[in-house]
Amino acid sequence: MLNSWVVMPTCLPVVLRRCHTCASERFRANGKFRVNAHHKLLDAWLLVLCTSCGETAKLTVLERANVRSVRPELLDRMHDNDPRLAAELLQDPVLRRRNRVALDWDGAWRLDTGGSDHLGGEAVEVSVRFAARIPVRPVRLIAEGFGLSRADVERLIAEARLVSADRLSGRLSGDFTFMLKR
Repeated sequence: MLNSWVVMPTCLPVVLRRCHTCASERFRANGKFRVNAHHKLLDAWLLVLCTSCGETAKLTVLERANVRSVRPELLDRMHDNDPRLAAELLQDPVLRRRNRVALDWDGAWRLDTGGSDHLGGEAVEVSVRFAARIPVRPVRLIAEGFGLSRADVERLIAEARLVSADRLSGRLSGDFTFMLKR
């Protein structure tokens, strides 16, 4: 019996970056953009707000880009302050590296298990799909999906009753499957 689980974002993650005003390290993105034109060159930033003092910081999206090289639909989405575009851009590793930021996904995702009873059969095979690149510990997902403690999940792994072709220690942000043997 194959079950499908989906890890879905519920909101934008917290951006980890040092605030120049209050030395806090947490910013929240609300999907607002600022676009500035210098003749035929464009600059664009994703605006983030410090969670402590409310100071605005800018994450560079475009820097001195020629107007003709920017897709019109991208520019329209920035002008419309599209929150889905903000989510897409925060997922971009190039943008995060360029701006020297990291993401904190705690409390910004949920696990959708489909609501079925998973512990009833002899063996349960589960396919976990990620709707966004959210780094989560598989042990935590499995514990939450089956209603077990993390220690119980670790015990099942040690007893080889919980097996996967993927590494179940550490964090994963890509799709994987596992099997629970009863």
